[in-house]
Amino acid sequence: MTQICLLGCGLMGAPMSRRLLAAGFPLRVWNRSRHKAEALAPFGAVVADTPAQAVQGADLVITMLEHGGVVEEVLFGLGAEAASAGLRPGALVVDMSSILPEQAQAHAQRLAAIGVQALDAPVSGGTLGAEAGTLAIMAGGEAADFERAVPVLQAMGRPVHVGPHGAGQLAKLANQMIVGITIGAVAEALLLAERGGADPAKVREALRGGFAESRILEVHGQRMVEGDFAKRAALAIQLKDMRNALHTSAGLGLDAPITACLSDLYENAVQQGLAELDQAGLYQALKARQAPGTPGR
Repeated sequence: MTQICLLGCGLMGAPMSRRLLAAGFPLRVWNRSRHKAEALAPFGAVVADTPAQAVQGADLVITMLEHGGVVEEVLFGLGAEAASAGLRPGALVVDMSSILPEQAQAHAQRLAAIGVQALDAPVSGGTLGAEAGTLAIMAGGEAADFERAVPVLQAMGRPVHVGPHGAGQLAKLANQMIVGITIGAVAEALLLAERGGADPAKVREALRGGFAESRILEVHGQRMVEGDFAKRAALAIQLKDMRNALHTSAGLGLDAPITACLSDLYENAVQQGLAELDQAGLYQALKARQAPGTPGR
């Protein structure tokens, strides 16, 4: 049986770990805040004290961390406690965090220098998809390494190989551009309905199944009409992803004005103190921008 290690047991890493354990994979886990890793022990996970200890003997190592700087630190920057200090030659590191494509490529090169293979395989689907094992998994790297990882990745969702190192992160940036922009469109449309005197919940229901249908309208639209902005994926993380998309676009010579506009709106929301709300909390920020008015005619 493939020996697996997972580094990062937060909002996404914890349910992903539970899916792996339910599939019967032996799993060792580590998290900077140890109590989050310890919460997985009742499900069968072995808790390690350091990344280096966690990865010892692992065939496949998954990282699910906040951003590229944290991934680099955990893999390489903790001295004798870093994951790279414990990785065995021939191991495969699958970074499922959302980071810059250029960071993914650099990490793959550094790992290759110590005889370790790498995939960048970020995910989409949020905590709901992580719990259900239905995540969209976008993998970049060598085809042979992807095939090696498929049985493990399938326990968490639907993996697709999209190209060489860095391509998985490019796919995730494309995903986050669509998600971030569509959240803004749904929020603004529901605010229009409310301002005009229509019932936003009924408008959302009426739009379902038409050309405006989307997972965002279904899930985030429901959160908006219910006023449920408890964090599943933080608004601040969405802003990070939008900024990463703009950074990568600029490096490729691509003008991305719609992403730039929405990035500004997410940044304004963070400045309003909404950083730890769910992504759907952009609705709150857009609502706060509105001048006083009388709903209806």
